[in-house]
Amino acid sequence: MRVTISVIKADIGAIGGHTMPSAEILGIVRDRVERERKKLLIDAFVCHTGDDIAMIMTHAKGQDSPDVHQLAWDALIKATDKAKSQGLYGAGQDLLKEAFSGNVRGLGPGSAEIELDERPSEAFMVTLGDKCGPGAFNLPLYLAFADPMYSPGLMLSEGLHDGFTFHIMDMDHTEGDRVIVLEAPERLYDIASLLRDTNRYAIEAIWSRKYPNEQAAAVGTTRLRNIAGRYVGKDDPPAVIRVQKIFPATEEFGPAFAVAPFVGGDTRGSHNLPLMPVPMNTPASTFFCCPMVSALGFSMHDGILTAPVDLFADPFWNQVRDRIAEKAIEMRRQGFFEPAMLPMSELEYGGIVARLRKLDPEFAVRNGQGITAATREAAVTADDPD
Repeated sequence: MRVTISVIKADIGAIGGHTMPSAEILGIVRDRVERERKKLLIDAFVCHTGDDIAMIMTHAKGQDSPDVHQLAWDALIKATDKAKSQGLYGAGQDLLKEAFSGNVRGLGPGSAEIELDERPSEAFMVTLGDKCGPGAFNLPLYLAFADPMYSPGLMLSEGLHDGFTFHIMDMDHTEGDRVIVLEAPERLYDIASLLRDTNRYAIEAIWSRKYPNEQAAAVGTTRLRNIAGRYVGKDDPPAVIRVQKIFPATEEFGPAFAVAPFVGGDTRGSHNLPLMPVPMNTPASTFFCCPMVSALGFSMHDGILTAPVDLFADPFWNQVRDRIAEKAIEMRRQGFFEPAMLPMSELEYGGIVARLRKLDPEFAVRNGQGITAATREAAVTADDPD
């Protein structure tokens, strides 16, 4: 059966700051999705990560379905009205356009979709980021799909041995999607050269090479600043990742995410902190909004979903989170100083640029005439061996 898995998520308001959505706006989204499910969808699940509400939907309408995207957009709009009436912080923050235009891409919400022919045992993960940019999953996905040190299936499974094809987007290019397609393992160094820069390049999709019609992963690559022309919040990517058989095993993603790479995001979207795996429905951290990712595992048959397994909730992850918290605390000791704060290229949509513009007239170019006598005398003395 040809099924599309669509994940659409957005921050439309949170309690007491950037924490978590209220039960009421979550309920509105769930009710709206459930009410329309019999008309458009096969199945659906609604949850949140930090202050982002995510709709995980299965259907037979294909990718970028105007009907399915309209459903998600209407649910977010309706819930935003309630968020405003409750005085929630950042109500409607990720809804950057007023009119729906066929799908949510370019309107603010993040989205990731895979259309597939169901396997007899179709298993997949949905990962949901908060307080992080769209390149936040670059390293974990690279390790899981391209590095046998983390993904031994690349050596042990004939289905994985041929490697995977990485579709990587240049997020600084705003006039259409600028994408490069590179094959692993042959182009591994080129892939690494791009993915190291999470602020500019992000994985958009990964495909199997042994089975070229089988997509392995889809990742949201929305850059909110490119839509709004100013900083309005971090991009918080979703991803759909197929697992098992011809793809890496679910457990092979665990060590890759446990690396907890430093990624851009957290407080004011202007700093680097480690990406912490958390259980689903976890509020954003009051420790500087440490970037977070939740992972839900599903099985699916005829598009009908099982209840999810919460992949970062088992006891093993408690020790991992303790180590990541130590990384975060140590980075915050550095305060505003790079790399704790993002480079200027990533701050250009924020208030610091206005401050630098005010400082700019105070700069002066120093020339020979501007050197004082005392400075010249000190220089001569330093050069005199006596």
